[in-house]
Amino acid sequence: MTTGFSSGSCRFADYFVICGLDTASGLEPDELSGENFEQSPLRRTFKSKVLAHYPDNVEWNPFDQDAVGMLCMPKGLAFRTQVDSREPQFHSFIITREDGSRTYGFALTFFEEVTSKQICSAMQTLYHMHNAEQYDILHTPTSPPGPEVHRHQHSQTRPVLHAAPAISRLQRFNSYDISRDTLYVSKCICLITPMAFPQACRKVLKQLHQAVSSPQPPPLPLESFIYNILYEVPLPPSGRSLKFSGVYGPVVCQRPSTSELPLFDFSIGEMCNLLGVENVLQLFTCVLLEMQILLYSEHYQRLMTVAESITALMFPFQWQHVYVPILPASLLHFLDAPVPYLMGLQSNGQDDRTKLELPQEANLCFVDIDNHFIELPEELPQFPNKLEFIQEISEVLMSFGMSPEGNIHSRDSQVKYRSFRSVDMVSDKRNGNLASPLNSYLLRENETIARLQALVKRTGVTVLLSVIDASSNKDMRVQCDEEELKMHQINIHVREVFANRFTQMFADYEVFVIQPNQDKESWFTNRDQMQNFDKASFLSDQPEPYLPFLSRFLETQMFASFIDSKILCHDDEEKEHTLRVFDFRVDKVRMLNVRTPTLRTSLYQKCTNIEEAEKAIEMRVIKIDHTALHPHLLDMKIGQGRYEQGFFPRLQSDVLSTGPTSNKWTKRSAPAQWRRRDRQKQHAEHLYLDNDQREKYIQEARNLGTTIRQPKLSNLSPSVIAQTNWKFVEGLLKECRNKTKRMLVEKMGREAVELGHGEVSITGVEENTLIASLCDLLERIWSHGLQVKQGKSALWSHLLHYQESKEKTNATPGCLGPPGKERRKSDGGGSAMPPLKVSLIQDMRHIQNISEIKTDVGKARAWVRLSMEKKLLSRHLKQLLSEHELTKKLYKRYAFLRCDDEKEQFLYHLLSFNAVDYFCFTNVFTTIMIPYHVVVVPSKKLGGSMFTANPWVCVSGELAETGVLQVPRNTLEITFECQNLGKLTTVQMGHDNSGLYAKWLVECVVVRNEITGHTYKFPCGRWLGKGVDDGSLERILVGELMTPSTENDERMCRTPPMQQSPGMMRRFVTISPNSKPKLNTGQIQEGVGEAINGIVKHFHKPEKERGSLTLLLCGEYGLVWALEQVFLHGFKSPRLFKNIFIWDFLEKSQVYFESAEQREVTPDENWQTRVRHFCRFTRAINNTSRNIGKDGKFQMLVCLGARDHLLHHWIALLADCPITTQMFEDVALLKDRSLVNSLIRVLQTLQEFNITLEASLVKGVGI
Repeated sequence: MTTGFSSGSCRFADYFVICGLDTASGLEPDELSGENFEQSPLRRTFKSKVLAHYPDNVEWNPFDQDAVGMLCMPKGLAFRTQVDSREPQFHSFIITREDGSRTYGFALTFFEEVTSKQICSAMQTLYHMHNAEQYDILHTPTSPPGPEVHRHQHSQTRPVLHAAPAISRLQRFNSYDISRDTLYVSKCICLITPMAFPQACRKVLKQLHQAVSSPQPPPLPLESFIYNILYEVPLPPSGRSLKFSGVYGPVVCQRPSTSELPLFDFSIGEMCNLLGVENVLQLFTCVLLEMQILLYSEHYQRLMTVAESITALMFPFQWQHVYVPILPASLLHFLDAPVPYLMGLQSNGQDDRTKLELPQEANLCFVDIDNHFIELPEELPQFPNKLEFIQEISEVLMSFGMSPEGNIHSRDSQVKYRSFRSVDMVSDKRNGNLASPLNSYLLRENETIARLQALVKRTGVTVLLSVIDASSNKDMRVQCDEEELKMHQINIHVREVFANRFTQMFADYEVFVIQPNQDKESWFTNRDQMQNFDKASFLSDQPEPYLPFLSRFLETQMFASFIDSKILCHDDEEKEHTLRVFDFRVDKVRMLNVRTPTLRTSLYQKCTNIEEAEKAIEMRVIKIDHTALHPHLLDMKIGQGRYEQGFFPRLQSDVLSTGPTSNKWTKRSAPAQWRRRDRQKQHAEHLYLDNDQREKYIQEARNLGTTIRQPKLSNLSPSVIAQTNWKFVEGLLKECRNKTKRMLVEKMGREAVELGHGEVSITGVEENTLIASLCDLLERIWSHGLQVKQGKSALWSHLLHYQESKEKTNATPGCLGPPGKERRKSDGGGSAMPPLKVSLIQDMRHIQNISEIKTDVGKARAWVRLSMEKKLLSRHLKQLLSEHELTKKLYKRYAFLRCDDEKEQFLYHLLSFNAVDYFCFTNVFTTIMIPYHVVVVPSKKLGGSMFTANPWVCVSGELAETGVLQVPRNTLEITFECQNLGKLTTVQMGHDNSGLYAKWLVECVVVRNEITGHTYKFPCGRWLGKGVDDGSLERILVGELMTPSTENDERMCRTPPMQQSPGMMRRFVTISPNSKPKLNTGQIQEGVGEAINGIVKHFHKPEKERGSLTLLLCGEYGLVWALEQVFLHGFKSPRLFKNIFIWDFLEKSQVYFESAEQREVTPDENWQTRVRHFCRFTRAINNTSRNIGKDGKFQMLVCLGARDHLLHHWIALLADCPITTQMFEDVALLKDRSLVNSLIRVLQTLQEFNITLEASLVKGVGI
């Protein structure tokens, strides 16, 4: 897309360039382009030179000789003989400057006969040498020849049997005999322009080439036409069309107005034809998510067309990273770049994809354009509304007679046929574009021609309908050729459909832009730390299916830059063109949508404004706004301007080096430009920044994550390559710093919220996204400077090498973990369980044993997630990189992993992840089998040595529960394997009451996940047995994650703190009723308020982020504990040696209510319903077959009451019940009317929530 073109230019073209063979310097092999010297000389590449360029220099666009030379002929010179095909080939290219601005180049490459005798004899000599070498190779038995050798065998050598067909087929083309053959060499003419008008430039160049290849001389000397396009043809003004003269016919170009989509003149239809709509959309998704994109094709123009088209469709976003649509052969090392890139690589048409050695593929989207094939990175999210979107684009293409699948079969035959015809028909005005079947007003009107056209399409041959000649046909209103108009129409249709998707998806984006509250200067200094967009709120409004894509898209550089430019531009005047157009469209959508802009729906809304956009284009073509000066004779000396047919001459530089001294349009546009500059200056002043500063800031903001847009095409000395790599190393480190910081802020943000500070700002999807992008960064770091690539994941490949080397040295698996001091300590109940060994290899084995993960990239990602969850990522990677010999063997000297300081800093950044808890492994691999280890810890004082019953446990987590597991009585621990339970929530434990002594005081149960090492402690502190405590044989224990305390880190660092640890344990309250601490009514009210508040907050979180509801109900200071305090307040102290429990009071109340019902003492119907509910629930709990004891029954009643929104009714009932008067003292909370009312009000807030109870809490109660 034409962003940031050089503003100094108002000329259509800045330079005219000729490249080719410099006969003076002779044949120089081009080593950099990496061609094989075993190839026959005609197939090798030789250095090309810029032979001439006019004018010498233009101040606003300095001539970059190296870049132009390299991109005009990316593979250097090519030689052919008379038997080869020598079709002229057109391609375009782009040069990106350091500041991100672009210049476009358009090149036509054709073949000219070599007239220099020296060059011809040099070629002959090369052939003699080549043949001699081939002969030697074939007759040397020791080294078997490679396939490359056989492919280019020469006719003089004795054929080897298995290579025979290749030889006979190629010897005709690959031999050169000076006496018999004519030698041709490639030459290129090129226009360098500030804006991209490929269609117009293609016509100009083809007509210039035709002028030298046709028998009749052109109407004027070539200099006249080139002078005309360099100095007398202006750029068309915005919203206008311009017509100027080529050698043989008019050329028309047009430029959209400031309210239309930006200028784009490549053919999107051709891209759809080459790839098919489905592939285009997949590629589009990869580009938006800033993957590494590698385009692959034999044709330079196809690379350019696909790259430019796909980035144009991203409107209003702009690609912010390395962009090299045509990667010259000498820059192949650039594929090693550990950053997002969009690059195009020319295939040689022979090798297939498997021969291509790419340094990194974990995050690569590989597009084989010629074979209609695309290879995608793993875990690519779907673009929102993908199917409807594909449908809409397909309908557009079909309305132009194109197939949405693309045109894979007949394409090459068509291309050959067209190019064959194009030589004879250069003078035909439609010659510029022979890309797709005609489709115009006339065709639609003339049925016979339409039928003919349909027939032609079926047979796969394109006929040029010379019947329709725009210049001769009087009715024809359009001033450019049909094909070109059709291309513009397809372009605008498809672009509008794509632009409409973003307009709909981001219709309310402005609401979420966070405007900085400090001045611009400090905003820029702290730009990396600043959040410029409220992502969490934006995502919470989006339909669920959009989230995987959107949450990753909001993390991209292109989105950040888009929002930055929004923040920097306060009013319409200052806005960049794209932003202004986009905002205008967004406003329109918002006006049309009556619904509130923030309520997003996933309803697909089609594009509605195609027609007006198409009309604007047609109007410009029907009525041409400007016509440039016609070419005219220049002031040339007699005899100048003559030329030899078939050879493009060196032109007269004296007449082409300077333009006319006075020119009406240069004069006119200059003041306008200055006026615009002044206006910008005024705005900038009121922002306290001058324009240059502002530009600099915008640029810096853009370059935050990236330092290089395009490799330096000029000097390729080792020092420059080293410098480029150094920039990459610095960029990777910076990206690592920003990523870790971003992840910690998000995670800490949530931890702070759970502790009651600030607002929640992260959603589960987003956390997953951040971790996925960290995995991508690690893959890029591990791919940088690899010696030899093995497998798709560089990180996993390194780990496997490490594993192999370790397993060789330690034949015994017991020594795998580091020695004893490396073991982790852990606290509390941990003494019951020896800690897991820290072992990188063991963690790898865990991943290798997971059958669900099939690919190397998947394994690497799983290993990173597991290491993060275990807080060992930095430590493991440090251990991996401490094998210096291995790192040296695998990586080149300049690789990131061999820059010691940067590597240390990188590991230090990763260490910061240990400050927070991630469950990124447990929550993602939900179906894998995981071993768990359970230990029951009996009380030390009243040990269970005499205990005779058989204990059992049942472990429940957020994802599943185990069922009843028998625990051996003598060891009290078991290890079992089951499907991932998720974060653990409760353990039910009990015994079968068998034997003489079936009473058991249990302190706690400890459960550990043997893969992640997460250890959960489930405190109990109660008896299990008949006739002791509350007579319970089983209890439901609620657990929390234990924090491993390492030697150097005694701080508590855990997220999320499931519940604060108890100041006083509810469990010991009932063991010795007389010693229980008394809470006053204020404290009790506060406790209830806090418990309810916790539940309300829980439901206000996004669903994926909610913790355990069981903890909020039954954990420390949960709802059950709070209501227990309510009932214990003022409860009359029992007689000696006999405990009275709250459940006793509730049972008595139930008996009273039932008898009251029978006596029909019924105040009203409401009362009856409440009483019925209360009695039904109490009866059901009493009748359960489970031996859960009186406190267990109370807990179950509270949970069921909360679930069915009955608690506040029951409190009201019990407060009025006569039993309360008997069992509670006068000061009791239940007897204070105002306190009871406020309690009822607080409990009523639970009514709006749909509380779902964990199965373990209500097992055995069928209500």
